[in-house]
Amino acid sequence: MKTLIIIGVVLVVVGVGGLVYLGQKSRTGTAPGLQVGQLTACPSSPNCVSSEANTPQEQKVDPLPFRVWGQIPSVVEEMGGTVTRNEGNYIAAEFTSSLFKFTDDVEFRRSDDAVHVRSASRVGYSDMGANRERVAALRDQLGNQ
Repeated sequence: MKTLIIIGVVLVVVGVGGLVYLGQKSRTGTAPGLQVGQLTACPSSPNCVSSEANTPQEQKVDPLPFRVWGQIPSVVEEMGGTVTRNEGNYIAAEFTSSLFKFTDDVEFRRSDDAVHVRSASRVGYSDMGANRERVAALRDQLGNQ
């Protein structure tokens, strides 16, 4: 029994340590930016959502209305994010989780008739729906402005 407890404690310590490491690792880097005039495509992992064309259905979200463009920086800040770039038709922001300090990138691209959005984790495979929920919360906040 004592051996099982020791193994359990070691597994918990290694697991938490791994999460802390990934959290720290995610704090380096920047949003991927635009590629050929569009937001970078999502990787195949389920920790990214995007409204850009050709996004797989399981990662697809609707674009935001064109009229909300000017409100995006203030709403991002109100929701606890930090705008890192605001250049012409492109805005990049970072959101950091409270527990392990995972950093996610949220990007916006203004097109002729809509605002495309991409939200993605910098590290890991699954985000347990956090990026999809963030885009939904942004949509709600922008609709209430």
